[in-house]
Amino acid sequence: MRLKNRIGQREILIIILVILTISQVFIISLVFVKRNELLLEINKVQTSLNEKIDANNKDLQSKVNTLTDSITSVSSQQTSLQEQIGQIKATTSSDFSSIIETEIRGVATIKTDVSQGTGFLITNDGYVVTNAHVLEGAKLANVYTYDKKVYSAKLIGYSSSNKMDIALLKVSGTFSSLELGNSDDVKIGEKVIAIGNPLGLSFTATEGIISARDREGLNGLPYYFQTDVSLNPGNSGGPLINTKGEVIGITNFKISGAEAIGFALESNYIEETINKIALQNLNQTII
Repeated sequence: MRLKNRIGQREILIIILVILTISQVFIISLVFVKRNELLLEINKVQTSLNEKIDANNKDLQSKVNTLTDSITSVSSQQTSLQEQIGQIKATTSSDFSSIIETEIRGVATIKTDVSQGTGFLITNDGYVVTNAHVLEGAKLANVYTYDKKVYSAKLIGYSSSNKMDIALLKVSGTFSSLELGNSDDVKIGEKVIAIGNPLGLSFTATEGIISARDREGLNGLPYYFQTDVSLNPGNSGGPLINTKGEVIGITNFKISGAEAIGFALESNYIEETINKIALQNLNQTII
């Protein structure tokens, strides 16, 4: 009986151990399943969070780009506004002073052994434009710049075939030069200044307006601006300058006995004539 009781107790103990083992395995399996489910949830939350972060980053970057574009646009508008203000200022007499101060450095007085006139530098390396009649009958010519320096000039050529009354000279050195504007854009009533050497008074500036355009010149060609800018002997060959500081004509002649009726060859024809002279004598264009 005792042996049977002992065997029964042992079996019960084994059954208990088996039950405990099965319970532990179940609990471990349950914990593992829950762990996996928790990891999946964590991954889902992390994925959702990453997606939201990416979306927020993209939205933030888009806003930054929009803000950058807005700043660039404002800066561009500010620059444009400053340019417009500068042009508006330049249309008043008092503000031509800044243009004269800059552009006068590219103007030159031309003195020959028989006459004198005006010219202007069209390149930094010393090409000077003037009227051909300023050099008529001369054996030598000197160029006087605004900084009171004197240069011996070499004649490159002049317009004889089309009677444009343009001559191209060359002096050695590095200089301030003037820029040719587009004479097609010039409107009647625009303010202009002429810088020249009237009656030997070097580097004199006078102001006026464009009175008419495409007037016929002494050569019979309708290539001239009419202006009321005061022109006198010695002004010939000087630049007619607009409010942007561009040369839109070269002063050429005036009506004798009349007040404030002068004429200037339009800049597009200046450029065309200069390049023809340069091609014929230098085998190249220079502007």
